[in-house]
Amino acid sequence: MNDLQYMSGFGNDFATESVKGALPVGQNSPQKPAYGLYTEQINGTAFTAPRSSNRRSWMYRIRPSVVHKPYERIDNALVRSTPFNEVDTTPNQLRWSPLDVPSVPTTFVQGLRTIAGNGDVATHSGSAIHMYVANTSMVDTFFYNADGELLVVPQMGRLTFLTELGVLSVEPGEICVIPRGFKFRVEMNEPCRGYILENYGAALRLPDLGPIGANGLAYPRDFLTPVAWYEERSGEFEVITKFMGNLWRGVYDHSPLNVVAWHGNYAPYKYNLRNFQCINTVTFDHPDPSIYTVLTSPSDTPGMANADFVVFPPRWIVAEHTFRPPWFHRNFMNEFMGLIEGVYDAKEGGGFEPGGASLHNCMSGHGPDADTYTKMTLADLTPTKLEGTLAFMFETGLVARPTAFAMSCSELQSDYWECWQGLKPKFKV
Repeated sequence: MNDLQYMSGFGNDFATESVKGALPVGQNSPQKPAYGLYTEQINGTAFTAPRSSNRRSWMYRIRPSVVHKPYERIDNALVRSTPFNEVDTTPNQLRWSPLDVPSVPTTFVQGLRTIAGNGDVATHSGSAIHMYVANTSMVDTFFYNADGELLVVPQMGRLTFLTELGVLSVEPGEICVIPRGFKFRVEMNEPCRGYILENYGAALRLPDLGPIGANGLAYPRDFLTPVAWYEERSGEFEVITKFMGNLWRGVYDHSPLNVVAWHGNYAPYKYNLRNFQCINTVTFDHPDPSIYTVLTSPSDTPGMANADFVVFPPRWIVAEHTFRPPWFHRNFMNEFMGLIEGVYDAKEGGGFEPGGASLHNCMSGHGPDADTYTKMTLADLTPTKLEGTLAFMFETGLVARPTAFAMSCSELQSDYWECWQGLKPKFKV
């Protein structure tokens, strides 16, 4: 685990084996696979999806996924799913302080808290936003999500994802994506906290660059996929799955992480946000935040994402005669923001802390707080390096409807609205 290996590239067709000769040559499903393995395919899209978006992988495993006792419903704890109608959805701006890590042993799955969501999990549209707080490794428990892919954004503590197709180590400043259906467990050596986008819709992909040209933003070669790895363990194991919005528990007599070799383009991956190449103004005005898009899940409406993942990393700011932080704004889209480290340049007045979050839904006014606005209207506009900060946004085309937990937890800041009340009229004729 201290010397993990990865393969480079986004959406590539990979071929990897942890035992030499385990991958068949020239075909996918031989009559007798090497080493007595079982052949199994996993499809992340329909068989007939266009080649450019078709996602599938072939696995050669010690036992196939069908070998388990029947799944039974378990309590959903603080995990929620569509239709997200527990409470009325407010038009007010919302902000949360960081969630505390529990004092009792809590695994990654036990520490999931759903904040908001939208769409319809049954029709593969929309998304959910979760936060996690955990302090204990999963040992004989595994998880997979049949409802969507998981984009995990650590804010505190390193996570190790042991998946069917290999092992990823992810620390704050990095992200990982676990595609729909893959089983995994999470190990940790310290308290951990972070954010999750659960994408019900089309798989996340790199955005088109349009007039930017051939280069910029997130580069495909910086995305890393693990090499084949397996464990052969017998005993009693539980696999928790999220299916149609509910949690279910199945009992296995073996570890499901038993894939000795695989090939294909449907696999977990990670990305270091420090590798993102910002495109920014070198003349005047603040560009739209869409210029910072790392990954996007498109919808059926051209130009409107089902969900975008956007990052605001350290960068140079050089715009002339310009108010440099994000402007005051009302948006058709819906914006959930998190802060990994430092200070967000539109909220220098405090209240938006690393590990915290904010939600500004459709047409809810938002923008810099009063202190930041005053400071930046008087600032000397010399070239400035914005350093020591890393913020991000989950932007969705559908209203993110908060859960009952999100609207009643002690971390919800009831005084968030007050940060704008110092913006007094200055109009003079």
